[in-house]
Amino acid sequence: MKERKSEIGTRTRAKKATSAFSLFHSFALSQLKNSRLRILVVLSVLSIVGILAVQAVWVRNAYALRERQFRQTAFIALQDVADEVAQLNRFTLNRYAVTQISADYFIVNTDAPIDPATLEGFIQKSLQAHNLITDYEYGIYNCETDRMVYGAYVSTSPTLKNRSHLPKFSRYTYYFGIRFPNQSAFVAGQLSGWLWSTIAVLLVVIFFGYTLSVVLKQRRLTEVQRDFINNITHELQTPVSTIRIAADVLQSEGITQQPDRLKQYARVILEESRRLQKQVSNVLQLARSERTGFVLDVAEVDLHNVMTTAATTFGPSVQLDLTATDAHIQADRYHLETALNNLIDNGLKYCIQSPCVVLHTHIENNQLIWSVRDNGIGIAPEHQKAVFQQFFRVTSGHAHDVKGFGLGLYYVRQVVRAHGWKLTLTSALGQGSMFTVVTKSERVNERKSVKLLTTSTSFVALFHSFTLSLFTL
Repeated sequence: MKERKSEIGTRTRAKKATSAFSLFHSFALSQLKNSRLRILVVLSVLSIVGILAVQAVWVRNAYALRERQFRQTAFIALQDVADEVAQLNRFTLNRYAVTQISADYFIVNTDAPIDPATLEGFIQKSLQAHNLITDYEYGIYNCETDRMVYGAYVSTSPTLKNRSHLPKFSRYTYYFGIRFPNQSAFVAGQLSGWLWSTIAVLLVVIFFGYTLSVVLKQRRLTEVQRDFINNITHELQTPVSTIRIAADVLQSEGITQQPDRLKQYARVILEESRRLQKQVSNVLQLARSERTGFVLDVAEVDLHNVMTTAATTFGPSVQLDLTATDAHIQADRYHLETALNNLIDNGLKYCIQSPCVVLHTHIENNQLIWSVRDNGIGIAPEHQKAVFQQFFRVTSGHAHDVKGFGLGLYYVRQVVRAHGWKLTLTSALGQGSMFTVVTKSERVNERKSVKLLTTSTSFVALFHSFTLSLFTL
């Protein structure tokens, strides 16, 4: 008998060793691929930043060039105006008459008084001749009152503009000042080709960034699916291997002559088959729920009774702190019990010391609130949202410390959502976790069908084909 037990243990360990080697090999390949992917992502980001930087420098230089061209053209146009005024007054200017005071403000020396209407005509004619079709305002200096007399605001659109203060210039006696308030907009309008090319580059960059994000999400999905396959291989291969070895022993000659040994191997097959059935049914139940939606058979349930039953089942590691005066809720008893058992089971498994799980209820704002608190290893803040995702499992180092499929908390969240309740998680590393559920205050006495959120309908076919392949090995 001892030899047969040793044989089963040896074969089982060999299977686990082979599976562990396969996991290590796949892990090494995934790490190599991840490093290549990270290099690709870094190079892509640097390329995008480089393209945007080059485009920004080009646009900036083009704008600066157009701005200088505008000022030069304005300088020439205003010099022509000064020449027109000199010809009108029958004298010749011996020097440049235009002085630029600021980026958009110019002073033009006339050396003689000028009529405002005549000056506006000269300005309009000269600007049009040099293709400077933009708004401007001008004022004429009155040497008798020593102030700028505002002339007019000439606009290319009928919109009324507010006049601004035009500063004086002490070097000349007879002059006028002219400002171009829309110079920046005029210069930007000359860069329409550059602007369209910049928009096109931005669209390409946005599309590339979106494509890269899709690739990364798809990569993560692939990793999650691979992780699920590795976990399910560990969980299902062990009972399948044990059952196969026990079956080989039962087929040996003379086994019928040893009834005790026969019962022992029959019990091994029964226990491992139940374990396998439980694992397969848990996964297939959730997969079936995603495909067809599961039906909540809502009825009045005593939550205290459900928690007391669960505490009795799991043993002394589960304690009760039931303070709610009324714990009757409208819920599906089966799914409620399953979700509660998942939370308790996680609290017992993920604990490095003597496990202790506390089931608590209380009434707050006329609502029943119940929670499951444990003294386990806790969950880091960066993982507290992800733990409710399908197949996600918090890893320690390069492997999972506790075997599982990563479906327990996902199932709990789906059950809570289906009932219309609210689920919150409070946890910190080394300080345990507490899952709190706030139930609805209203009661609905009816049978209702609630569709769960569909995340990957192809998962059902994936798991079905994988399970069949295990039994055909």
